[in-house]
Amino acid sequence: MRIISSPACHYTRLARSCFLFVLVQCVLAAGLAEAGGGRVAVLTVADAIGPATQDYIERSFEQALTENAELIVIHMDTPGGLDGAMRGIIKTITASPVPVVTYVSPTGARAASAGTYILYASHVAAMAPGTNLGAATPVQIGGISFPGTEKTKDPDADASEQEIDQGDAMKHKMVNDAAAYIRGLAELHGRNAEWAERAVREAVSLQASEALKLGVIDIIASDIDDLLQKIDSREVLVRGNKHTLHTKGLTVVEILPDWRNRLLGVITNPNIAYILMMVGIYGLILEFYNPGGLVAGTVGAICLVLALYSFQLLPVNYAGMALIMLGVGLMIAEAFQPSFGMLGIGGVIAFVIGSIILMDTDIPDFKIYLSVVASFAVATILVLFLIIGMVIRARGKPVVSGVEELIGKVAMVVETIGDNYAHVRVHSELWRAYAQTPLQKGQQVRVTAVDGLTLQVEPMMAETLAVSTPESFSAEKTT
Repeated sequence: MRIISSPACHYTRLARSCFLFVLVQCVLAAGLAEAGGGRVAVLTVADAIGPATQDYIERSFEQALTENAELIVIHMDTPGGLDGAMRGIIKTITASPVPVVTYVSPTGARAASAGTYILYASHVAAMAPGTNLGAATPVQIGGISFPGTEKTKDPDADASEQEIDQGDAMKHKMVNDAAAYIRGLAELHGRNAEWAERAVREAVSLQASEALKLGVIDIIASDIDDLLQKIDSREVLVRGNKHTLHTKGLTVVEILPDWRNRLLGVITNPNIAYILMMVGIYGLILEFYNPGGLVAGTVGAICLVLALYSFQLLPVNYAGMALIMLGVGLMIAEAFQPSFGMLGIGGVIAFVIGSIILMDTDIPDFKIYLSVVASFAVATILVLFLIIGMVIRARGKPVVSGVEELIGKVAMVVETIGDNYAHVRVHSELWRAYAQTPLQKGQQVRVTAVDGLTLQVEPMMAETLAVSTPESFSAEKTT
């Protein structure tokens, strides 16, 4: 049967198709509008700047560029950090094809020391009200330098006093290098280079409002939304080319540290690295003295490798590392070669001093806590005393095996060989024996020494025989 559609049905289907088409176009337009809005990648640095911070910044920049972010904001609150990590972050910022804003926030935050350098290196330097920056004088401890805190010098002092305070030639070169470095960063973005140099040479600091007046920063903003609104249409220099910021309507996307960054942040904590090193050393020692256990050796090897990886990223004093190894070696030697405590005491002293000077830095966040050092020192001393006590008790026990076990035993003369030699029976064994006095068959003697296969014996006195009832003697009588 043939079905003929009416005109009303035809118009109904046409209306439905048009409605669906318009709906799809609206959805696509909304998606394109959202995609075209752009993104702002927000990174958070709220701790001392170290290897984990550098890794987080570098990987986050790669992710932001992959996701076509139009702006990168580093949300900062830091007391400073290590020189190597700071310079690595600055290289990442200056090489970025996307503008970078460093924003010191919230109220009470700071961009001290290394944070000041990063702030100067950014395309836009912004701060929240009530924040501060500065104190960028580099400090040298044991040949390793990093931006830290240094005693402020008197600006009214003469040149000779300044030179005395400045220290040796190496420190003088380090401060000059840091001053030239931050001046270059200041001139790169047209900021106050004179104050930047004072922050290095005199460790001066500024509040946000004063920093804005002196041209040290570009913007004071209360929050991220206020920041994006104030920098809109601002012109910045990105890799030598002028770039106009269009920040209105941008979507804020926060990039958090992934598991690798978090793991690196944990193991590069000097206290964690120190604990890993000690666990690794003691684990391997235990495995060497008890081969085949595998658990101690496996755990020790993993901990030691993690500790060595952390130490190659941290400013380590290798003299401190050597003292720790020497201290552990001396304490082990004391356990197996008792020296009335001299080796053990020397080992504990070397261990503690090495642990204190292990971290070659003056920043509190990169120091090993004395409580951690004291805990390991006390634990090591207790283990040392336990081992020494066990050795002393073992030495006090009578010998129960070997030739030395025969000394002091009672033997019976079985056969005489001349005046001073005889065959004696002890522990059901026949031995050749020698005595200072003539021996007689059936005589009981006591073993005093062993010389190869010959026993040195002495006749037993009558009163000794009255109280001596050795099992061997009874067995020999039966025989």
